[in-house]
Amino acid sequence: MTEPRQLDPYASPMTFYGAELRRLREAAGLTQSQLGERAFCSGTYVGQFETAVRRPQPDTSRLFDEILGTGEHLQRLCRLARKSRYPDYFADVVELEMLAATISEYSPVLVPGLLQTEAYARGLTQATLPYADDDEVRELVAGRMDRSRRLDNPEAPEVWAILHEAALHVPVDGPKVMRDQLNHLIDLGLHHKRVIVQVVPYSAGPHPLMYGTTILMTSNEAPPVAYTEGAHTGQLIDEPALVAKFNRSYDHVRAAALAPKASLALIESVAKDYKTP
Repeated sequence: MTEPRQLDPYASPMTFYGAELRRLREAAGLTQSQLGERAFCSGTYVGQFETAVRRPQPDTSRLFDEILGTGEHLQRLCRLARKSRYPDYFADVVELEMLAATISEYSPVLVPGLLQTEAYARGLTQATLPYADDDEVRELVAGRMDRSRRLDNPEAPEVWAILHEAALHVPVDGPKVMRDQLNHLIDLGLHHKRVIVQVVPYSAGPHPLMYGTTILMTSNEAPPVAYTEGAHTGQLIDEPALVAKFNRSYDHVRAAALAPKASLALIESVAKDYKTP
């Protein structure tokens, strides 16, 4: 169970939601564990909402309202608290990244977001959202850079990034951007003690995760989760049996990938091919 901590209820919509949930729960004479049992979740999970560690969830808020007899009060606060600079389908993933102890990602055609340079992220955003205005592009790129700066934190998660060789050859915004991006991967792989980079070569053939981006996260504060993403959509998966299947598939991809040193050598070789005219 998450112990109460002092929060300013008016600091943000998330802290106001948490303070209201706690107030209503205590008024109903329920512990976090008792409320969690009735809402089909753990007391720790309830505590993470009350302390603004996690963003409130629509389905859980609906259950809380039903159990506490509060109409749609928490559901309305939930909609306010879930507003984010990130797309709604990805905002919960960003939140879980902040709690993660380990992040394992497979990316079939692009450099993983946490490892992107700003120029690469900008070129990619402009290509995938061709009708977005400059302010929207800047906001999205800034959000991605905020995520990547987590790697500079002494308590950064262990990141295991596997990308397909195809990702090294998709030219995003010109030779210089690509060369700098690949050199950034090399630098992370060589010098960052908590980042491992591997490449699945073309010669490895098909594998279980070849259909799209997959991210696996573990945390000391939440159950393991998997996330899969396609164009303009994504799915966060927390069902234990399905998460276990994704972990087994990731193990197969890791086995098919080149060893870290060989992966960095391949990246370095491709980087040299991106010559500025």
